[in-house]
Amino acid sequence: MDTKHSAWSNALEQLQIVADKISLDPGVLARLKTPKRTLEVAVPVVMDDGSTRVFQGFRVQHNIDRGPAKGGVRFAPTVDSDEVKALAMWMTWKCAVVSIPFGGAKGGVAVDPKILSLGELERLTRRFTSEILPILGPEKDVPAPDMGTNAQTMAWMMDAFSQNVGYAVPGVVTGKPLSIGGSAGREEATGRGVAIVTREIARRMGLTLSGASVAIQGFGNVGKNAALILAREFNCRIVAVSDANGGWYDPRGLDVEILARNSAAGGALPSDFPAERLTNAELLELPCDILIPAALENQISAQNAPRIKPKLLIEAANGPTSPDADPILRANGVTVVPDILANAGGVTVSYFEWVQGRDEYFWSIDEVAQRLERIMVNATNEVWAIAQRENVDLRLAAYISGVGRVSEAMHARGHWG
Repeated sequence: MDTKHSAWSNALEQLQIVADKISLDPGVLARLKTPKRTLEVAVPVVMDDGSTRVFQGFRVQHNIDRGPAKGGVRFAPTVDSDEVKALAMWMTWKCAVVSIPFGGAKGGVAVDPKILSLGELERLTRRFTSEILPILGPEKDVPAPDMGTNAQTMAWMMDAFSQNVGYAVPGVVTGKPLSIGGSAGREEATGRGVAIVTREIARRMGLTLSGASVAIQGFGNVGKNAALILAREFNCRIVAVSDANGGWYDPRGLDVEILARNSAAGGALPSDFPAERLTNAELLELPCDILIPAALENQISAQNAPRIKPKLLIEAANGPTSPDADPILRANGVTVVPDILANAGGVTVSYFEWVQGRDEYFWSIDEVAQRLERIMVNATNEVWAIAQRENVDLRLAAYISGVGRVSEAMHARGHWG
């Protein structure tokens, strides 16, 4: 990947833009430009054939001034230090935007989980956990699932940590199975948060969701649940969805219930479906009311932004839009809802799981949904109000909210050193 457009350089550029806007204290800015802690580890794994492979693993804690570090663990071939640092920084702002008491972290292993057996995945997960164990803990750093990981991965991580300390520690991770302290509603949380924010912003724009055309890049946990909720609850017309190999398009609307039932683990769409095939690049440029990139970062750049013209672009993925694309989208009249607001439903329900685990008292799915609704609506209201007051776009408004809240915490705690 071109370092000019790496996730980390994008994250730093976004931070600098908001720092200039709010006249951020230079000392605070200097600290925020550097992760508090970056750990790179070797992860040796005995494979099924008896050979040993060594994978590269990372855990980055960007900032912990507002609480324990929080962020997912991804298993993907693209994982590297720059990507993990950027994702950790974005988690810092995301937690602050929705005002939950966490700092930002992220972790990962450079591996294609699809080519590993279940036993190899378990051994990889347990060894990675043991390598980063000194910086983990319910009061230190709380991982969660991300790309290439799931509830089973979190169960293995929890068990590896618990075996080391000698007792069960369910609060060390979130996104766990319900049987060991997971939260109701966690699996659909990010997608539901995306749908809530879409509804709130569409209402303010005067955009009717019933019948609105929606294209979604990525049909993993986030994209799939966003598609289902938008179709079921708001009567949106899902005209296109895709996975890593491309997708399906029908301007009349796709039956996402059938697609969801027939998609494989990880969001792989069925290879046969009564619709038109298209590439991921083509999906982004479709005529539609709402575009939801829910796959990888850096999907929208200055190169393709001139041809991307939905009324509303909801960043369900982390960092799908490079900074040089933002002014082009604005000029096209596209309203962009940034990732640090749009996809914050996942970390919000992770927070609920962490709280429930600490109290050993668990909520119903309706209680989880009500609390998620309240937090997402309040955060959207705040970001919209800042955008109107400061006459800025929603991305800068969200950063003003998130970075401002982190800066306030840093000033309150003071500087030691």
